[in-house]
Amino acid sequence: MNRESQIDIVHPDAPEWFRKALAVPYRDRTVEVEGCPIHYLHWERPGKPGLLLVHGGGAHAHWWRFLAPFFTDHYSVAAIDLSGAGDSGRRDAYSGELFTAELMGVCKDAGFDDKPIIVGHSFGGFVTLHATTIIGSQLTGVVLVDSPVRPPDYQWQRDRKRAPIRPKKLYPDFETILERFRLMPPQECANDYLVDYIGRHSVTPSEGGWTWKFDDQLFGKFRFGDMREALKSIPCRVGVMYGDRSQLFSQEIADYMFEVLDSSVPFVAIPEADHHLFLDQPLPFVAALRALLAEWRHSRPNRGG
Repeated sequence: MNRESQIDIVHPDAPEWFRKALAVPYRDRTVEVEGCPIHYLHWERPGKPGLLLVHGGGAHAHWWRFLAPFFTDHYSVAAIDLSGAGDSGRRDAYSGELFTAELMGVCKDAGFDDKPIIVGHSFGGFVTLHATTIIGSQLTGVVLVDSPVRPPDYQWQRDRKRAPIRPKKLYPDFETILERFRLMPPQECANDYLVDYIGRHSVTPSEGGWTWKFDDQLFGKFRFGDMREALKSIPCRVGVMYGDRSQLFSQEIADYMFEVLDSSVPFVAIPEADHHLFLDQPLPFVAALRALLAEWRHSRPNRGG
């Protein structure tokens, strides 16, 4: 069986809505940004405003492929592979400024003429938040999805065994590496068909076997600035979504972010969902995000532009 056939297999337990979403046509595109090829998926809808989806650490654009078609009635949708991830290139060094350039490079290449909306999950939410400090006035709004900005006195312990990205290994064949695929940070997920799908798109052939697509040196090559200051100064609309049982997004963190922002900012907790909330509860996540974006289309912003 060739590489494409292995990757494109759909889990036998996959529901009909998932199969229909994967069947929606999209375009594979690549644009060069600051000397690095940046890959993205595009569900093009000419004349509609832009919606850019940003994946988390170690992830890739295909985490959004089964969700993006639910938003094409109102948006032209793109899902980016940040540098160091998916099918994009690798850099000698990464920065919030470079990631911001990548977001806007994709928006321009996708033809997002009006102010786009950016939705970022986990690490992608931090990338999105940092981007607002540079190009916030050029955006309609941002949605931070289980991206916890911790209060200054927050006490927490990071298990070194649960680093955002672990050193990559080489596996002898596709079946072996797929069996080793795990969500990071670790969590259970009842929807095996979703984990199987993103796992198949997380691997690539390498000399002597198979390995993961992500750059395992990414988190050692850059640092963000103070996310608390960025949160305080977002000039555009903002929404916050999180899993109500997320191990990263506690009620203390939600309360702190709510206090830093203001009463115009919707905070949406997805029931029975952990950090990877749209894998745990994909359709409730879609419904909540569509409701949030619909409210933005029909109301005036209370904050920023």
